[in-house]
Amino acid sequence: MGFLNKLFGGKEEEVIQNIEEVVLVSPMSGDIVSLTEVPDPVFSQKMMGDGIAVNPSEGKVVAPIDAKVLNVFPTKHAIGLEAAGGLELLIHVGLDTVNMKGEGFDVKVSEGDQVKKGDVLLTYSLELVREKAASVMTPMIVSNGDMVKHMEKHENVTAVAGETTVLTIKLK
Repeated sequence: MGFLNKLFGGKEEEVIQNIEEVVLVSPMSGDIVSLTEVPDPVFSQKMMGDGIAVNPSEGKVVAPIDAKVLNVFPTKHAIGLEAAGGLELLIHVGLDTVNMKGEGFDVKVSEGDQVKKGDVLLTYSLELVREKAASVMTPMIVSNGDMVKHMEKHENVTAVAGETTVLTIKLK
């Protein structure tokens, strides 16, 4: 029996599964803004879930937390993640980017991959999105909000991808 097993009385797995708080860092470098500022009612009215948005300064998206890649949209503009404790996240690059059909996007992960906080998920041409999409604004939302007891948002800050805390979530 290892040191950790003795320390935790052999309940390591139970300790890992019983997650009460999840801290998410920014998936992108840029300005963190309220979802209400996103020029799309699906996001601004939180129809898909609550979270934050990033007005990006570069075309790179990183994992905001250690997670499993649930899905990569065929048009490459959005990625779904599942963090420990079962919290599901959607990172949606830009608005109406689905119409770009993947042009200018380079996805670095596949469904089922385990990623660590800060790992690059995808890169894209910010200039092309600026030119062809409705907005570069990128929502990051919790899609299974029924798990959330409390969400603390760190908005109106300039974030560094993979480093700046943007959400602190207490789970039910």
